[in-house]
Amino acid sequence: MALLYQAFQNHMDLTEPWRQGATAALRALNLIPPGLSHRAWRRLAAALELISRSALTYSRPAYGIDSVMVGNREWPVSEEVTFRTPFGSLLRFKKEGAPEQPRILLVAPMSGHFATLLRGTVKTLLQDHDVYITDWHNPRDIPQAHGRFGLDDYTEHLITFLGQLGPRPHMVAICQPSVPALAATAIMCEDDHPSRPATLTLMAGPIDTRIQPTKVNEFAKSKPIKWFEDNLIHYVPLQCKGAFRKVYPGFVQLTAFVSMNLERHLKQHIDLANHLAKGETEKAEVIKTFYDEYFAVMDLPAEFYIETVRDVFQEHLLPQGKLTYRGRPVNPAAVRRMGLMTVEGERDDICSIGQTLAAQELCTGVRNYRRVHHMQAGVGHYGVFSGRKWNNEIYPLLRDFVHVNS
Repeated sequence: MALLYQAFQNHMDLTEPWRQGATAALRALNLIPPGLSHRAWRRLAAALELISRSALTYSRPAYGIDSVMVGNREWPVSEEVTFRTPFGSLLRFKKEGAPEQPRILLVAPMSGHFATLLRGTVKTLLQDHDVYITDWHNPRDIPQAHGRFGLDDYTEHLITFLGQLGPRPHMVAICQPSVPALAATAIMCEDDHPSRPATLTLMAGPIDTRIQPTKVNEFAKSKPIKWFEDNLIHYVPLQCKGAFRKVYPGFVQLTAFVSMNLERHLKQHIDLANHLAKGETEKAEVIKTFYDEYFAVMDLPAEFYIETVRDVFQEHLLPQGKLTYRGRPVNPAAVRRMGLMTVEGERDDICSIGQTLAAQELCTGVRNYRRVHHMQAGVGHYGVFSGRKWNNEIYPLLRDFVHVNS
C-alpha cells in the first residue's frame, strides 16, 4: 500500500502526453470561426476538453480577488505574504489606502483541498474586515528535512500567526480547525498573550463528535487507528520535493469524496460535454470552474491526519478535558475577556447540530453577554460559510459580533 502513491504518480506522468496532445488539438479546433464550426467539430472539441482535464493538479489555484466594495467605494485587493513557514503562509488580502478595519485570521482546514476553497468566504469578509488566511502548503512539496507536522504544530502556527496580527485580532475557524483554534485561544488566554483573540468564531467544527454522530464520525470510530495508518498513509513519490514524506494523499481523499456522490459527478461531466457540443459556453464554464477547484488536491501530513482522527474523532480529548498542547493541558475554561460565537447548519451531514455548540459549554470563562450561537436553517456543511445564506443571513451576525467586541 505504501507504494500506491508512487504508482499513481507514474500513471499520471505516463498519460501526460495524451493530455498535452488533446490540449494542442483543442487549441487548433478553437481557431475555427464559430460560424464555420460544424456540430461534429464541437463534439470532437468536447471530447478533447474532457481528455485534457482528466488529471488532478497539486498546485494551489488563484484566489482571484482583485477588488472589493467597502461602503460605496471599490478598493483594489492585492495578496501579501506577511509570514511564512515551510508548512504555511500567513496571507493578507491587502486593501491599499482603505480605512482601518478589524483584523481577522480566517483559519482554513487541512482537508484535501487548498485554502482557496474559502475564496467566497474571504471576499465577503473583506467588505468590513482586514482579512488574513492560513494558506497551507502542499506536503508533497515540503522536503523531509523540515520535519513533521502534527496537531500541535497546527496549533502552534495559529498562535504564531495571531502574533503577527498585533494586539487583539479576531479568529474565524472553518470546520476541522475549530479544535486547534480553541486550543490556541485557551493557551494564549492562559498566558495572557497580547495577541490573544478578541473574538473566536467556530463554524461547523467538530468540538464534540459524540453528539449526534454523522456517517463521517462513525467511520472514524469504526476501525482502529492502525487501520488508518496501514491503509491510508503513503509515501510521497520520488518525483516530488517532499519525496518519502508520509502523507494521506489528496487523490485518495478525492476518490472517497467522489465515490459518495459518483452518479452526480458523472452526470456533471456528461452535462459538460453536452454544453460544449452545443456551444453553451457559459453553462460549461460554471461546471469547469467548479471542477478546477475540486480537482486541485492537497495531501495531508500523516501525523496531522492520524492525530486528528485519534484525538478528535476517536478519543474526544477536548470535550473530556484530556487534550494537551506540547504537553500542557488545554483548558477551555481559561478562555475569558473575549467573545465566542458558534455557527451550525441545520442540514450539515459532516458536523451535526450540537457538535460546535459544545464549545459554549466548555468555555465557562466567557461572559454570557459575549456569547452568540446561530443555527442556520436550510443549509448543509458548505452553506455555513459559502453561498447566499452565508452572505445574507450568517455573515451580518458575524460582522456585528466582531465589531461589537473590537
